[in-house]
Amino acid sequence: MVFIAVIGGAQTSERELRLAEEVGHELAKRGAVLVCGGLGGVMEAACRGAASEGGVTIGILPGESRSSANKYVQFPIVTGIGYARNIVVVKSAHAVIAVDGSYGTLSEIGHALQSGIPVIGLGTWALLRNENLDKSIILAQTPVEAVEKALELAKD
Repeated sequence: MVFIAVIGGAQTSERELRLAEEVGHELAKRGAVLVCGGLGGVMEAACRGAASEGGVTIGILPGESRSSANKYVQFPIVTGIGYARNIVVVKSAHAVIAVDGSYGTLSEIGHALQSGIPVIGLGTWALLRNENLDKSIILAQTPVEAVEKALELAKD
């Protein structure tokens, strides 16, 4: 079973919400488990897309209550650790797809790359490759391309 994290902003544009929903839809069609931060915005849109296709959704929540999860999260994981849950989100995945996002998303990208977990970017942060590092965000132009790259690069 392949776990793919979908990360991105809690507040974003309609365009990014549509991209995230399509990512979730594609992940579910291909049998991947979607892991996210469990709240709104990109996270909810991706879960909605996965749910529409009968996919499995896991939300790693920052707070103390399962009820804070968006309505498409099937398995809410309560952490009570705030933004530190970003590490749990990416470490739970074989690969990460980042859609849009702000500094929280950037922290997740950094943790994933530092851990050797591939990050596929769809309209998100652009990081220049550091000559001393072999890790960078792999850019995708469409949700289908992002999912295909994530599944191809998924590491156990």
